[in-house]
Amino acid sequence: MASYSIDDAIRELAPALGKAPAGAVSGEWTATTMQAGHSSQTGGYLDAEGKHVPEDSRHPLDSIADVVEKLAASEGPRFNKMVIRWKKPKFPFMQAKIALETSYDQTIVPRGPDDPIYEIAAAARRAFWQSRGTLQEDFAVERGTANIHAQTKWFGPHRRILAIHTPGRLTLATDGLSTPWAGISEPENGVECELFMEFDAARLDTAGIENWANLLINIGDLVADGHRVARDVEKHGAILFCRLTEDYLPMSRIMLSRDAGRIDGLPFGSVPLIRATPIAEAEIEGQDLSDDWGATAARHALAKRAIR
Repeated sequence: MASYSIDDAIRELAPALGKAPAGAVSGEWTATTMQAGHSSQTGGYLDAEGKHVPEDSRHPLDSIADVVEKLAASEGPRFNKMVIRWKKPKFPFMQAKIALETSYDQTIVPRGPDDPIYEIAAAARRAFWQSRGTLQEDFAVERGTANIHAQTKWFGPHRRILAIHTPGRLTLATDGLSTPWAGISEPENGVECELFMEFDAARLDTAGIENWANLLINIGDLVADGHRVARDVEKHGAILFCRLTEDYLPMSRIMLSRDAGRIDGLPFGSVPLIRATPIAEAEIEGQDLSDDWGATAARHALAKRAIR
């Protein structure tokens, strides 16, 4: 689109924003252009006291999205953020005042698929585990190809499991939950944690290791989809996180518990380790499961296993 200006956008928005709800005296909206497959429109009308006025329709936001798209496609200055301000006229026969500003905000530019930050995070995790044991270089459990924005089910490019050997012990650890998410700009280390499971190495063959590694990938999927699981584990000490299928009997649930370890050197600070432990129903028999995450029962099982 060669000719579409800010003045054109204001003229197009005027009738849409003019259908303000009763009590509205002003309005302010912020919108972004399409970045990494996502755009946003937020804001609304305000009353004389500066309080939000509820609306019955998304029409203003839809109209704003339309003008953002048209203006971004025009030959004007590059921008990724638009702020629209509306002010009700003092008299019915007057026009409302509409101001529209565009800018290029570097802080909201999403991380691209080739951002070096992803491998910085991966290197920090490898360094951590190498300090604790020997990484098995030929071991790889990784499922799903990242999309064009470098997003897997863990929202970054990494969705895999590491195997770490120490005398008599095998540790399987997620490798990617703490990778900063692709396609967004927020300064966060993914879901701010990594998971691990520990086993007696003598009791696991290759098929068993593969089985538990696949399970840990699936648990990682649930953590990535959950809301602040790391926060809840930190708050409660231990939680009953999910059930297991009959394939794992007598183990019936996965318990997540707080661990003293933290992975340093990640792009946005350190993240905690969370231990994932399969437990049998007998370990929580008779316990009260009514509180958040069955935390009391989880702590009971944790104490019986003497896990710290």
